[in-house]
Amino acid sequence: MAVKEKKAKSLEQTIFESCNKLRSNMTAINYMHFVLGLVFLKFASLKFEARRNELLNSEDKAFVDMPSFYKEKNVFYLSEPSRWSTIKANAKQPDIGLRVDDAFTEIEKLNPELRGATPIGIYAKTSLPAEKFASLIAEIDKIEPDKDHPMADLVGRVYQYFLNKFAIKSADEKGEFYTPDTIVDLIVELIQPYSGKIYDPCCGSGGMFIQSYKFVESHRGNSQNISVYGQESNPDTWKLAKMNLAIRGIPCNLGKKEADTFGDDQHKDEKFDFIIANPPFNLKNWRGDNALLDDARWRGYGVPPVSNANYAWILHMLSKLTSKTGVAGFLLANGALGADGDEKAIRENLIKNHKIEAIIILPREMFYYTDISVTLWIMDESKEARTVEHDGQMVQLRDRTNDVLFMDLRQLGHYSSDGFKELNDKDFDENGQQQINEVELVKKTFFNWQSPDWVKTYKDIPEFCKSVSEETIGDKTHDYSLVPSKYIEFIDHDLDIDYASEMLRIQSEMKSIFQEEKKSQEELEQAFKGIGYGID
Repeated sequence: MAVKEKKAKSLEQTIFESCNKLRSNMTAINYMHFVLGLVFLKFASLKFEARRNELLNSEDKAFVDMPSFYKEKNVFYLSEPSRWSTIKANAKQPDIGLRVDDAFTEIEKLNPELRGATPIGIYAKTSLPAEKFASLIAEIDKIEPDKDHPMADLVGRVYQYFLNKFAIKSADEKGEFYTPDTIVDLIVELIQPYSGKIYDPCCGSGGMFIQSYKFVESHRGNSQNISVYGQESNPDTWKLAKMNLAIRGIPCNLGKKEADTFGDDQHKDEKFDFIIANPPFNLKNWRGDNALLDDARWRGYGVPPVSNANYAWILHMLSKLTSKTGVAGFLLANGALGADGDEKAIRENLIKNHKIEAIIILPREMFYYTDISVTLWIMDESKEARTVEHDGQMVQLRDRTNDVLFMDLRQLGHYSSDGFKELNDKDFDENGQQQINEVELVKKTFFNWQSPDWVKTYKDIPEFCKSVSEETIGDKTHDYSLVPSKYIEFIDHDLDIDYASEMLRIQSEMKSIFQEEKKSQEELEQAFKGIGYGID
């Protein structure tokens, strides 16, 4: 039998594994910030040197040391102390940590858009042994573009791969800064942010924005037609997002500082065309008992309880949507679908005001930091008929004002090499075998349901999807619950059993058990008789 050839490791996988071996006693999250800062320096230098050589070989060579000639190409200007060549040359010096911190200080001074975003201060006081620090710099130095790894592709691949792997390794430390790509891809494919303003009120490392840019570019759109706005309360994660977006050349407005979205909205007067978010699940004590009671965001819906921020996130996002056309795709724990009390009252108002378009249950084990089942909500400012762009074509949406689509994806997905569920997004697997493109299946089902021809193009499918009227959702039986299992038909597979053959099998097994029991009893009686204690 032929031995299957082992798949070669990618450049990013090889370098990450080498870097991870040098981690020492640092926590995964701290090491992530440490490593990604150095990766940022390496990429910033690669881009800088490419632009510098371009200028030296042009009629503009006299301007080779003018920062504006770099900024116009979306490249950060680096002075000598902040260049990777300098860091590499001094990697074995006892003050290398201080030199790296000084490099970031210099970068922020010359590039105001990065001010407050780089990890200044973590290198000089690191607990990483000096020889491992030097080895880490040597490993990161191996990141170089070539014919198989062009610069534009390399930056995204390496940075994203490192983020993904660190998210997995920091799961036990509650590193909730990263939403798996497979989930973000699904959201983006469903809401299709071709042009306009995109917002994430809890943006983590900025993954929602990156996938939005990828979506536009992969569909031959113009990424200059979208602008991104975000907010993040964790200071380290806020910096991570700014660097993640900056190194990819994605302009963004993440507010003047890290801040709590509910108490210090950094985009207070803004409205957005698209909102994509993965808020912290079931966040407790998100406001004081008497705080934000009269907040305009809750007006007409009810005040979300202190004990859980799920509906606070929903109402905050709803308040940010552009009138008539705004759409949001966001994730929440399943408990929000049928929560009682104040949350039920808010949910009832959301349904009565025709804001909920689709409720989609995702497979379990898709997240790195929790294995709970999660729901994707699609919320519209208005579900009235209108024209939108789908996959590069202008299409008409029907009036869905009184309808909600329920989908259950728990039978979809496969396990990745890291042990987490993913949805297939290709027609063929890595071995060339045809497979169901699950992302495309979900998207097509959703779009067909939205279509004016939905009676012909869409149909309810047991255990997968069901279109339900808001009247049904609000009746006595359902009482405004959004739990999909209350609407989607589930087949009792016990009915598929051949009872005649199954009963014969059970009878045979039971007969065997009874025979063995009788034999054991006889052997026990003989044993007692052997020692003079017969059993009558």
